[in-house]
Amino acid sequence: MTSVSSSLPASALQASKSALSAALAENHIPENGNSASPNGETHVEENGEPGEIQEVDMQQQAETLRTVFSDPTNFNVKHPLYSPWTLWFDSPATKGRNLPQTPVSAFPQTPLPHTPGAAAAAGWMEDIKRVISFDSVEEFWGLYNNIVPPSQLPQKANYYLFKEGIIPAWEDEANKNGGKWSIQLPKDKNKQNVDKMWLYTMLAAIGETFDPYLTSAEPGESRDSLVTGVIVSTRPQFYRISIWTRQAPGPEDDQLRERIEAIGKHFKTGVLGYSESQRLGGPLATEVEFLSHKDSEKKGKAAKKIVV
Repeated sequence: MTSVSSSLPASALQASKSALSAALAENHIPENGNSASPNGETHVEENGEPGEIQEVDMQQQAETLRTVFSDPTNFNVKHPLYSPWTLWFDSPATKGRNLPQTPVSAFPQTPLPHTPGAAAAAGWMEDIKRVISFDSVEEFWGLYNNIVPPSQLPQKANYYLFKEGIIPAWEDEANKNGGKWSIQLPKDKNKQNVDKMWLYTMLAAIGETFDPYLTSAEPGESRDSLVTGVIVSTRPQFYRISIWTRQAPGPEDDQLRERIEAIGKHFKTGVLGYSESQRLGGPLATEVEFLSHKDSEKKGKAAKKIVV
């Protein structure tokens, strides 16, 4: 049996094998490099003996696999996300204008969902432009590498990254009973940090690390993540980053409150990089705070916040 020859490090070789296996499986090609006829007979290569499995030179095969990192335009390997996502955008320049919604034309577009929630928010949604939908790690990086970072957006602009089928509006069925974690950051002190913070927020969202309840499900068990989307907003004097959830805890919802608080703590420490005990409030700045969408409509002390 021929041995696999490679100068790749063991960890890189293993990664290449996994990527190759996925690529071959997607194209219905056996990993041994031979082809199978419809009746199940296996045809070996001319230089192989009947019944012998011909191993693949993984380094040679890996060289034909292109990820978004090596070829952002023509990559041929994709790693699927747990859920598909859609990026939306608005700014003063988009209001009332029929602008193109596909600045990155390499990826498929999906229509706006026709739901009661979408209809209720239709007027507000007229000014929000759907940029692109994606469902793989490679497509995310292809998108990210072709859009303007938050630090360079105009004032009063917003990026909304939401799970596909959920529109960034309170009226959507997935959002109407939820709330949001948010932090407000003074612009003059955070212009160098906001792009990294927003990137890490998006990665935590699409990687489903905010709410481990989803990814800890047993095989075949259906669960919904509490997180529906994330938003970054630019304003004249500050940035705001938010995480929207599909539920908000009531006074007796101890288990839900625990899950909501875990999202906020991960947002503060794992994503934004602050210590759990660090106080962030100050001029134009807030702590990491959670507020239900219903309480957001209230003024003054009637609104009940959760702070981590």
